[in-house]
Amino acid sequence: MALALWTTAVLCSSIGDPRHAPAVGVCRPFTVHRRPRPRPRLGRGAIRTVVADLLPEHTASEEHSPAPELPVTLDMPGKVADFLRAAELDDVERAALDQGVTVRCGQGYTQRVGAVPAVHRQLLARCQPLNGGQGLLAVPAQRKARREYENRVSALTPGP
Repeated sequence: MALALWTTAVLCSSIGDPRHAPAVGVCRPFTVHRRPRPRPRLGRGAIRTVVADLLPEHTASEEHSPAPELPVTLDMPGKVADFLRAAELDDVERAALDQGVTVRCGQGYTQRVGAVPAVHRQLLARCQPLNGGQGLLAVPAQRKARREYENRVSALTPGP
């Protein structure tokens, strides 16, 4: 009998740590620890669908809102800048023109104007009389200056 108890205690203690061995004659059942199953991963499309189902007003406003335009710095010829300073401008256009940096180049100067493309298109529309239409006398240098600014504005993005 003593031999049977001793073998049970030795066998039970050899399974695990001897400090945690059960009392003599009592053996815990051997359990196999399984790795948990990996959870299925959700793709981005599935997550968007769930969010759209739970918060329809939140996602609907994001789809219809256009991306904000970033400010762009363009060089405006000095003749165009002089004409626009004398013209009546909106507050946004006036602020963009006033915050521009004057760069001397050769005989004239260039105004570096930083604004969103919509403001550049508005400024271009305001200097339309430099082309000489509507019975106004057109100076070739002013026409060329406006054409250069028009090329720079049209190179940004196609307008509305």
